[in-house]
Amino acid sequence: MCLGATAAQALISPNFKVTQQRGKLIPSPLAPHVMATVHPSSILRAPDGAAREREMKLFVADLRAVEKVIRGLG
Repeated sequence: MCLGATAAQALISPNFKVTQQRGKLIPSPLAPHVMATVHPSSILRAPDGAAREREMKLFVADLRAVEKVIRGLG
């Protein structure tokens, strides 16, 4: 799991866009499964409480997707 654009661009591709590809399994020679999501600190920088709550729900959904892959369910 790459947390944030910097990590994803370093490990996946310099052109990787977390906003477009977050939560999706990405083919990689580095590991059997690679996924990216936002960096947790970006949630804190959301403009208001509603946006923070929305971003946190998306972040948790990304983590749950990783859990399914790890457990062999996804």
